[in-house]
Amino acid sequence: MNQPELLAAADKAFIKNYRQQPIVLQRGAGCEVWDTAGTRYLDMTAGIAVCGLGHCHPTFTQRVSEQLGTLVHVSNLYFNEQQILAAKAITDRSFADRVFFCNSGAEANEGALKLARRYQAIVNNAPERTTIISTHGSFHGRSVATVSITGQPKYREGFGPLFGPIEFVTYGDLAAAAKLIETKTICAMILEPIQAEGGIVVAPPGYLAGLRELCDRTGTILIFDEVQTGMGRTGTWFGHEHDQVTPDVMTLAKGLGGGIPIGAVAASEKAAAGLAAQAGGAVPHASTFGGNPLACAAANAVFDIIEREGLLAKVASAGTYLGEKLEGLVRQFPGHVTEARGRGLLRGVAVSGAPAQVVARGRELGMLLSIAGDKVVRFAPPYIVSNAQIDEGIAILARVLSEGVGK
Repeated sequence: MNQPELLAAADKAFIKNYRQQPIVLQRGAGCEVWDTAGTRYLDMTAGIAVCGLGHCHPTFTQRVSEQLGTLVHVSNLYFNEQQILAAKAITDRSFADRVFFCNSGAEANEGALKLARRYQAIVNNAPERTTIISTHGSFHGRSVATVSITGQPKYREGFGPLFGPIEFVTYGDLAAAAKLIETKTICAMILEPIQAEGGIVVAPPGYLAGLRELCDRTGTILIFDEVQTGMGRTGTWFGHEHDQVTPDVMTLAKGLGGGIPIGAVAASEKAAAGLAAQAGGAVPHASTFGGNPLACAAANAVFDIIEREGLLAKVASAGTYLGEKLEGLVRQFPGHVTEARGRGLLRGVAVSGAPAQVVARGRELGMLLSIAGDKVVRFAPPYIVSNAQIDEGIAILARVLSEGVGK
């Protein structure tokens, strides 16, 4: 089928929840993808911060292919080698002592909420501590519980009654968080080191450290949602490392599998007791597919390749270069581009008008971008992106802006 025929078939077959752009992607290599019509695109979104190694990285492809021919799935009735190695890879590089594997960021955040609730009820003997604190502008997933804690009302509309109780506070406002955390019903606070879907909002200096002190003092579980910021996206393994602060629980997905679906809940020994089985009791949390050999082989390959190719340093360097170029657009198009934001290779520019129009025109000119929040055009390219490719992307965006698109 040609591209128009495929698009027509999609229009008939899918539930219309998405707003896909009108192309059908067929293959990729590095930072480039091609559609079924043969049109090449510079990929500056990497599957929404997923394909950190780029498309079809040869070592990654080989490792996953080998696993396909060895063992794909056995369930969690048994251990499997790749799962054990992937858990060790996370604990060796983070604060965490224990890991639970699942299949997505939403599932990881669901698991973290269950851990926190059960920790307070069973371990801390404080079943009255059920309230979750989240932040305005946050994004934590699309399941009923995770959309409930997402601080953007547009994602919650029409799905009530929702999971609760939830309290929302302004991101970066330590005093507002303190006022709530001091109460006796708070179970946990969850937040992103950088609000990604909320508009690439970086935590202000001292904010994460202040929350850590508050949670330590009150016995509140501190959860960092690292679904977008984890696995090297900001130039360190995990986004919270920039602030030299560790949570009790961290959630991972997206870049962890390099394109193969996988999620993880990583926790300190103390917090992990919230999901530990008790003698004679039911298994408190589980996932049929979570931690299967294929997904974990992909994760192990991602860890190995990032280290062998020095990609954390590459992300830091390329991120600085991209950030400088985006700042240049702010100066070049005053009033139209109002701010450059981000860290590492999670970046964006806020525009005064319609970012969807900017993204659409960029696609027409050969570059794939995405939107974060209401006004931000997001860049989240593969970690292997070159300065020349960044220059190409900036030139395309500058042309779009010079045309007055989305103004």
